[in-house]
Amino acid sequence: MAIQIGDKAPEILGTDQGGKEIKLSDFKGKKLALYFYPKDNTSGCTAEACSLRDGYKELQDAGYEVIGVSKDSAKSHQGFIAKQNLPFHLIADTDASLQEQFGVWAEKKMYGRTYMGTLRTTFIINENGVVTNIIGPKEVKTKDHANQILNL
Repeated sequence: MAIQIGDKAPEILGTDQGGKEIKLSDFKGKKLALYFYPKDNTSGCTAEACSLRDGYKELQDAGYEVIGVSKDSAKSHQGFIAKQNLPFHLIADTDASLQEQFGVWAEKKMYGRTYMGTLRTTFIINENGVVTNIIGPKEVKTKDHANQILNL
């Protein structure tokens, strides 16, 4: 069952690019923008990450922390972070277990081909660990995502 508005987010979120376990309780007292994206170093995902990077100070000033999640490996995340100078954690959800918990690992279609993939989605989690907002796949504006979150 996918996580919905009003649900408590799971305590264990996963392992980041450096092998550190990321927990919800690590961000106590902060709002969390947990964003799921399909793949490191692709045009849409890079635009989204760079928007969040460029708006990171404003997001932090508004009480947010940002965490990205994709199926890419920790090594891929390390390269993406270095190349784009990203100031936030990226979780390597290589088995898609967190994506499945949040309901963003789903069947997709492209060029007549059906495959399993990540639905670009951002979950806003409040200071108490409860999901207060979901920006769905058809709503995410990759080039202006930081402002989208700030204007919720």
